[in-house]
Amino acid sequence: MTIPAAADSGALLRDVLARIGDKWSVIVICRLDGQPRRFNELRRLAQGITQRMLSATLRHLERDGLVQRTVYPTVPPQVEYALTERGRSLHTILYQLVDWTDDHLPGIQASRAAYDTTHGTHPARPASM
Repeated sequence: MTIPAAADSGALLRDVLARIGDKWSVIVICRLDGQPRRFNELRRLAQGITQRMLSATLRHLERDGLVQRTVYPTVPPQVEYALTERGRSLHTILYQLVDWTDDHLPGIQASRAAYDTTHGTHPARPASM
């Protein structure tokens, strides 16, 4: 394995942060906590995700070593996805972020309302998850 040059490591860092901060990656990692899941079960749990987006998200997470894909020799083949140790450690961090958000959400909402009132702006619609 070669160690990337400084410029390459900056690009790699941005790429990894984009992956783990991606809306669907966060949701999939959270839904895989605790037990392996099959594709359609994950799709139901990650409401709103398309089959194509779930496939791409799982493939990227597997490539980064966050998710392990296991194929069982049945007819039809059964495929399960589970968090790796690296994925579980990221899951812990994500839940800390969720806890922080829960703790600070009322203050953030108040700050947004004050800003919008002061600056005469209209609030942006929150992204749906």
